[in-house]
Amino acid sequence: MDPHARRTFLKEMTALAALGVPGIAAAKANSYDPAARYDLKVTEVPFRKNAQGRELMARIYAPQANGTNAGPFPVVLDLHGGAWQRKDRKAEEPMDRAIASSGVLVVAVDLTISGEAPYPAAVQDASYGVRWLKARAAEWNGDPSTLGLYGSSSGGHVAELIAMRPNDKRYNAIPLANGQNVDTRVAYVATRSPISDPYARWQQAERKPNQNLIKASKTFFQPWESIHEANPLEMLERKEAVTLRPLLIMQGALDDNVLPAVQEKFAKAYRAAGGDVQYELFANSVHEWVAEPGPQTTRAHEMVKAFIARQLAA
Repeated sequence: MDPHARRTFLKEMTALAALGVPGIAAAKANSYDPAARYDLKVTEVPFRKNAQGRELMARIYAPQANGTNAGPFPVVLDLHGGAWQRKDRKAEEPMDRAIASSGVLVVAVDLTISGEAPYPAAVQDASYGVRWLKARAAEWNGDPSTLGLYGSSSGGHVAELIAMRPNDKRYNAIPLANGQNVDTRVAYVATRSPISDPYARWQQAERKPNQNLIKASKTFFQPWESIHEANPLEMLERKEAVTLRPLLIMQGALDDNVLPAVQEKFAKAYRAAGGDVQYELFANSVHEWVAEPGPQTTRAHEMVKAFIARQLAA
């Protein structure tokens, strides 16, 4: 590339990054090294108060600038799992710390649980979270143009929905308090055991039977028909006009909650629709294998960091 063309290219990249265009990071973001190590400052701030009056919180894992990299750092929003009915921002703390300590601003937020409100309340929280974090990332030395998602289990389902439907008016119904016009587009989605086909997951719960998971689906999907409307696999099968961001799916081979065959079917459908998907099976691993230290947990940490690095370098 000649010098003039290179200058023009870099100016365009910088302008697009300033607008928060997914996948267009400032040149400095390409310096992300997944093998790097940073000290972290962990703080908490109020995220939003939901309709039931509960104060949802955000936990911020902020890498501290050093002599190698002063930032701003890439940004990840973590959406917790818990079958839509439990858990909070602390659910994936080991993963969040592993990602953040490599030089990524990670922010984990509470989501409204199904006992408080059914679908799409948690999805609306997540959509708000993307826009809220884009507006505030600079406060914690983050680059909002690089924002990607990490979602586990039901949080993976929520992540897939807002990434595939970034312009859904229902999902974007909660306005930012400061009135800023920030979009919900993300650069990529990394997931662990996502519920990519909630109807198939409910059928599996019925077969086992697992009364807790049966109740979890019935409580979240109200009316019941929304289990099909909010089904990422079925969205692809009915050829809905969706946005397909680069996607990482990490799946336990021994998962009897979200079956590997169902997850693989979604990955194939995503790829067939034109999406870039990395599907990885983890041997001898159940649904929540990352909850305990071990070789496969370490592999998951490293895989997410490597995936983020590839997206920033794209």
